[in-house]
Amino acid sequence: MAERRTIPLGPATAVTVCFTDVEDGDFRVREPRPGLTEDRNAIHPGPWSWIRQVHEAAVLSVDQPGQHAGAVADGLLTTTPDCPIAVTTADCAPVVLVAERGVATVHAGWRGLLAGIVEEAGRQLTVRAGQPVATLLGPCIGPEDYEFGDEDLAVMTDRFGPTVAGRTGDGLAALDVPAAVAVACSRAGWPVPDRPPSTSDPRWFSHRTRGDLGRQTAVAWLHRTPETADGTIDA
Repeated sequence: MAERRTIPLGPATAVTVCFTDVEDGDFRVREPRPGLTEDRNAIHPGPWSWIRQVHEAAVLSVDQPGQHAGAVADGLLTTTPDCPIAVTTADCAPVVLVAERGVATVHAGWRGLLAGIVEEAGRQLTVRAGQPVATLLGPCIGPEDYEFGDEDLAVMTDRFGPTVAGRTGDGLAALDVPAAVAVACSRAGWPVPDRPPSTSDPRWFSHRTRGDLGRQTAVAWLHRTPETADGTIDA
C-alpha cells in the first residue's frame, strides 16, 4: 500500500508525501479508468492538481485545489494548504522537493532531466517557498533494466557525469536514472535523496519491464498540524 511520509515545516504546518503502488490502483490520466476519483479520495479527498507530462521542464504553481488539472507540464508546486499536487509514473522518477513553506512534485524522465526539470522546479520553489528542506525520490527504473543507446547515454554523461552510466543485468549500456536525479539535486542545492526501489519489482507498475499500462502516482500536500501543549508539532 501507499508509502506516506509527513515532514514538519514550521509552527503548525507540515507536508505529507505519498507514493502509491499497484494495490492503491491505477492512476494513469491519459486513459482514466472508472474509480480513479475514488482512489484519489482515499489518499486525499477533494480536487487534485495533475498534469499531462511531456518530458520537458515546465513547472506550474497551484494556489487552489484542482488548479491546472490536465495542463501540460512536468512539475507542480504549491505553498497553499490542502492543494494536492500529483505526477504519475511507471518507470520515470517521481521527485518531491520540500522547502520551508512549500512543496513541488516532479516527473523526471531522461528527457526531462536533460531539459533541467529538477533544477527548474527547485529554482521556482526556492523563490516561492524558501530554502530546501528535503528531497524524496519514489520508485523508478534501475539501470539493471534500462538499456540505453550509446549516443543518448553520451549526452547524459556529458550533462551529469560518469555516475549516470550503468550496466543492465546482461552487461549492456544502461542509464542510471536515480544517479541522474542525485546529480541534478546536488548541483541545484537540494538534498540528495535516498536511492529508491526499482519498478522492476511487481509491487509497482513498469512499462519497460512488463509492458504495464497502469501508473502509480506521487502526490504531496501542505496541511495545518495541531500543536501539542509543549509547542511541538503533533504530526
